[in-house]
Amino acid sequence: MVYTTLDQIAMDTTPLERDSSAPLYIQLKERIRQQVQAGVYPAGARLPSERELAQEYHISRLTARQALQALIADGLAYSRVGKGTYVSAPKIDNQLQALTSFSEDMHQRGLDPSSVVIHAGLEPVDGILAEKLQLKPDDQVAVLSRVRLADGEPLALETAYLVAAMCPNILNGHDFCRESLYQVLRRDYGLALVRAEEVIEARQAHERERQLLELDRRTPVLSISRLTFTDLGEPVEFVRAVYRGDQYRLHVTLRGVDEHNARMRY
Repeated sequence: MVYTTLDQIAMDTTPLERDSSAPLYIQLKERIRQQVQAGVYPAGARLPSERELAQEYHISRLTARQALQALIADGLAYSRVGKGTYVSAPKIDNQLQALTSFSEDMHQRGLDPSSVVIHAGLEPVDGILAEKLQLKPDDQVAVLSRVRLADGEPLALETAYLVAAMCPNILNGHDFCRESLYQVLRRDYGLALVRAEEVIEARQAHERERQLLELDRRTPVLSISRLTFTDLGEPVEFVRAVYRGDQYRLHVTLRGVDEHNARMRY
């Protein structure tokens, strides 16, 4: 069907074509996609449930579920466990060119960052962390684990391990539900964070990650580990983070050898 007005799209409840070569769930997916693109369902809006779609279009709930899953697979929607399916906003595009905090990234995109602190405390360093942070076995790390939110929506699960001797009492007197950790390190401890080494991989979320980020079993995550250095070359922080794969993407600018050589000549 060809639509000429937004109202036609919004009010279209004509039956799906059962004699069409296109499966019913594909027809329904396209119907909803047109509604999303026309603004009937704006970013963040809750889409009709399987039951509602089944009743409205006289189809099975399985067919409705397939249509919603197809929208999720296309990146047009995402699901929140126990809450329904929602229209996706454009993915947050992280430019891997500058060392910035989560809070700084969100502010640059016009989003309101916040956090839920799920653990904060001093812990003895383990073998792997001791090697990465260049610590002795009896040294301590300050551990800060948070669910990171953008405009109130869970986006990432992040655990930071800080060299406690470089930022004493950092877990006291700060509201890390609202404050930026990097800003506190720079402002209160005079630490210049100038370089980080980051490793990124895609994988399926673990059960606890799914619960905290309100993911279904089909949504992948980006698993990120980062080691951050000061201007003196000292490692100060090691981070393990998990980002929602349906809400976040990484953008890398690569420069060719010829461009690098040209810059060196001039």
